[in-house]
Parts: sequence; structure tokens; C-alpha cells
Amino acid sequence: MGMLTVEIDASTERILAELTSGGRSPDDVVREAIRIAGRLRWMEQARADAERLAADPDDLAEIRAIQREFGDADAW
Repeated sequence: MGMLTVEIDASTERILAELTSGGRSPDDVVREAIRIAGRLRWMEQARADAERLAADPDDLAEIRAIQREFGDADAW
């Protein structure tokens, strides 16, 4: 396990005080914040990938070909 030292500003200190007021430790709050930041980064990357794929002419052509082959999906 690593050790991390962070300098925080007054605004962040107030938020940390709120998050620890129920008895949670600052360590727990920071660990959760890092995990949330990781999930947000993953979701942003997935969104960017989806936008890139949605604009890819080859992928769009393949989707149209599949739609032609299988017909109207709303009919099911």
C-alpha cells in the first residue's frame, strides 16, 4: 500500500469535513473519491469510443447491411 500526502484548499477541506461528519475516515473518503474518478474516466472513455464508432463510415455501412439482412427490428 502506498502513502499519499495531499494539500487541500479551504473549499476541499469543508467538503472533506462534511463527508467525514458521519464517522467516515478521511482515508475512506479519499479512496472512494479515487474509485469514483476512475469510474468516471472509464465512462468518459466509453462515451468517446461510442461517438467515434457511431461516426465511423465502415461501422455505419455494416449496421445498414445487417439491418437490410434482418429487416425491421421493430416488427418483432
